[in-house]
Amino acid sequence: MRVENPAAFSFIMQDDLYLLNKEKAVFEAPAKPLTAVEPVFQPAIETVTVKFNYLGGYKKDFLVIVHYPDVEFMPERHLMALESTLKRLEISLDDTAVLNRSAHPEASFDQLTGFFKPRKLLILGNNALPPRIVKIEQNKLQQLNNCPALFTFSFDEMMDSNENKKTFWEQMKQW
Repeated sequence: MRVENPAAFSFIMQDDLYLLNKEKAVFEAPAKPLTAVEPVFQPAIETVTVKFNYLGGYKKDFLVIVHYPDVEFMPERHLMALESTLKRLEISLDDTAVLNRSAHPEASFDQLTGFFKPRKLLILGNNALPPRIVKIEQNKLQQLNNCPALFTFSFDEMMDSNENKKTFWEQMKQW
């Protein structure tokens, strides 16, 4: 007969059982008398769902990250320039999500990509770079988390520089 739980022997066999010395350590009585144990309730770990306020409909999973501390999303002049650029690529503002990182300074790159799951990513300016982002080269289309990404000049840097505009447009055309 094979019994997996030694306590079951007391129900099957009425006789005394003797343990070998090497087995006694496993079955020795505890040093303290057993008392009723009160259940310990651990506080529930809440997963915090991060929500982001963004402009656009995000229909084509195109995330644009900007940094403007003085406005909710983008200044009107810069927004018009972005819309004009996107329109030339047959993309509307309704296809994108424009996220102003100054409203979410603590949001890491992983949080942003986890929430949005972008298929395209455009980062406009050094200040728009999220914390803990992998090293990314400026003005070069590259892959980040299996997503084409472009880190380029901010519109402040582009508005007065035709060279910066040209560099930006050359990279945008590759999408």
